[in-house]
Amino acid sequence: MNIEKAIGQRKPFSNSYERVLVNMVYTGAWLKTLQKKHFGQFDLTMQQFNILRILRGAKEPLSTAIIRERMLDRMSDVSRIVDRLEKKGFVVKTTCESDHRKVDVGLTEKASSVLKVIDKKNAIWLKQSTGLSIKEADSLSALLDKFRK
Repeated sequence: MNIEKAIGQRKPFSNSYERVLVNMVYTGAWLKTLQKKHFGQFDLTMQQFNILRILRGAKEPLSTAIIRERMLDRMSDVSRIVDRLEKKGFVVKTTCESDHRKVDVGLTEKASSVLKVIDKKNAIWLKQSTGLSIKEADSLSALLDKFRK
């Protein structure tokens, strides 16, 4: 469905740049709704999943400051999200030996197991939710990279 129909736009956009910006904002909100439903089945939010992904990729505990730098949504309250992940048994917090003000966060075995399940389902979900071929996905990604320059 084109953006005009999706938002009930009756008059043309003033130009293609306005159309693409509205389309990106609308698509971002649409994607957040899909992600909420998808990750909700694992009792996770997108931000929580992002933190687990960061920790898995690091292969070692990280400080909340480093996690914040690597987050997709850097406005997230990392400390609060980590506290929720700890309550769910997905992460362990330890006080940094060299600086007692810092907290290092590491994955639990439970998180690693859940991430393996999510990985299997994500491959299918991502392809179905985008409706894009690999070539189209690569082209769109390149355009988005160019857009942010």
